[in-house]
Amino acid sequence: MLKKILTSIVVMASLVMIQLPTASHAVAAGAQKEKKKRQTHLVGPSVGKKVGKAFELYSADDIDGALAILLDVRTKKTYDTAYLSYFIGQMYAAKGKEEKNSIEYLSKAVDADVLNTPDQAGGLKLIADLQLQTQDYANAVKHYQAWMDFTGKEDGNTWFKIAQCYYQLKELGKVIAPANKAIALQKAKPKQNPYILKIASYHERKMYQKGVNVLEAVVQVFPEEKRWWTQLGMFYMLVENYPKALATLQLAYKQGYLEKASEIKTLANLYQSNEIPYQAALLLEKHIASGLIKRDDQNVSRLANAWHAAQQIDKAAKYYGELAKMTGKAKHYRKTGMLLKQDEQFSKAIVAFKKALDKGEKSKGRIQMALAESYFYLGKYKKAYAAIKKAMKDPKTRRGAKGWVSFIRDTAQRKGVSI
Repeated sequence: MLKKILTSIVVMASLVMIQLPTASHAVAAGAQKEKKKRQTHLVGPSVGKKVGKAFELYSADDIDGALAILLDVRTKKTYDTAYLSYFIGQMYAAKGKEEKNSIEYLSKAVDADVLNTPDQAGGLKLIADLQLQTQDYANAVKHYQAWMDFTGKEDGNTWFKIAQCYYQLKELGKVIAPANKAIALQKAKPKQNPYILKIASYHERKMYQKGVNVLEAVVQVFPEEKRWWTQLGMFYMLVENYPKALATLQLAYKQGYLEKASEIKTLANLYQSNEIPYQAALLLEKHIASGLIKRDDQNVSRLANAWHAAQQIDKAAKYYGELAKMTGKAKHYRKTGMLLKQDEQFSKAIVAFKKALDKGEKSKGRIQMALAESYFYLGKYKKAYAAIKKAMKDPKTRRGAKGWVSFIRDTAQRKGVSI
């Protein structure tokens, strides 16, 4: 791009030596509508010759040589000085890593306000771009606005850059208007970047409902973009609209847009919070089995809890049993035993309760009560009686155990079993 600009400058300089107007100026004069007609200037012959020589070196990739010629030129006329500064600024920009020098010379050129229309416009725009590149955001905004004021033009990309500058300056409230203009001026293929800035601005200011409004529009414009669906779901959660969060992530899941373990777990949590634990359990079970969600104690516990909430006691017991083996913790063996007892799997429950005691379960009286009940329903009255007597020794379970003592003894006597 810079090479094309420099080429046009040299063409202009060579034509000036024979005092002919440039084609670019003729086109600009017809197309550009300014509030006040701008005077056209011509560079002096001696300056034009040196510019031509500099361009020959530039064309041979000798930018340093070209700059050496240009920096040695001495000018008297205001326009010649501005024109030369503009050309030197372009050279420094083409050289790379010379943004400071480029901005310095381009600023001298445009501040004189005598350059011909295309050059004045190009200088303002390039200064702004270089200042954006060097993180001088406040001055970049000033020069982008100066370019629009001077040319009477605007485009979506320029407004996006202004919005980007305000975001970097942490002037988050000023991001929205230029981002909106960038969106409004987008051509046939819309771009996502202005929307990203708007969402970031609202998110950082905790204006979550505004963020929701933007994202609802974004998923209409970019329905195939996966991340917008998940972000919309997250923003619905931030405004505590859990039904809409669930509906959004459900739709995203059906379209294959949820690919991360964290996204699947978020959807499972939403099923739980919307009182649909059965779907949460199915989802977790599927993706733990596939390996997407790691089969660790935290996720197996989440799955066991989901099945328990769904009143699928046998499955809850199964996964609490897995969790108990995985962690070796007494509390998980106790929970497994309680669920197995509830599901009338008394023999398995007894095994789990004994494991809980072996692992140091603190609620010994409670476990002995559960053992007594399990043995009783298996018709093992002697073991039931022994367990209930142990439960009597725990102050926390003594009162409850009293009722069972006589009940077990009377039942055993009635059945003709000695205890």
